[in-house]
Amino acid sequence: MAPTAWISLATDYGLADGFVAACHGVIARIAPAVRVIDVTHLVPAADVRRGSAVLAQTVPSLPYAVHVAVVDPGVGTARRGIALITPGGLLVGPDNGLLLAAAEALGGLTAAVELTNPEWLAPEVSRTFHGRDVFAPVAARLALGAPPADAGPPVDPATLVRLPEPVLRRDADGFTAEVLTVDHFGNVQLAAGADLLATVPPTTRVAGRAAVRGRTFADAPAGALVLFVDSANLLAVAVNGGRAADLLGVAPGDVVTVCGQR
Repeated sequence: MAPTAWISLATDYGLADGFVAACHGVIARIAPAVRVIDVTHLVPAADVRRGSAVLAQTVPSLPYAVHVAVVDPGVGTARRGIALITPGGLLVGPDNGLLLAAAEALGGLTAAVELTNPEWLAPEVSRTFHGRDVFAPVAARLALGAPPADAGPPVDPATLVRLPEPVLRRDADGFTAEVLTVDHFGNVQLAAGADLLATVPPTTRVAGRAAVRGRTFADAPAGALVLFVDSANLLAVAVNGGRAADLLGVAPGDVVTVCGQR
């Protein structure tokens, strides 16, 4: 593989401890010229689906890079560490479904390897900190141009762990969709593509509450709900000047029904 100047890092490590700095430090020791983009370290703890969604929606905007993602409640178990190769970049992290949506966003998975070569890992691998001891050193070597095949044996893509498909169901007068994410502003992103917006009347109901179909937040009156297409080309619900998640009382994993006014 050709060298790259970039590594991205997305985790649920938070910012109160030294975990993120330790990963940066390992990368800097091996590949000091490589720059690191911090995607986020505030994924809710162990929320693999949220980490997957954030990663998949972010990597298309980043330069060609080695993308490290660590949301890893199975750390230290028999779950594999993997590297995925795509046309748009490489992905490194646990085999728990976290990386696959991002692989699709980068052009589709072309190959995968398991991270087993001890020469690529820390001399002593902690049972609980594979971000520092496995994923960061592997990413640094890949960024320097080392072949992924040297990291370990190939993995049959059919054996990779996949997250369950989110709920999306067409109904007689609308649709039902799972909440994928809730962002910092309280906007509620649904597992529904932009094409479904055209099936919604100008005035509708979201989770039983009146809403309008719009293009942006201000298309609804102050304090009112608006259903719109967000920057990831998915349907989302917002409140003009408020927090839709609070108004609707929903969180990621909940299911929301969108239907015509009754």
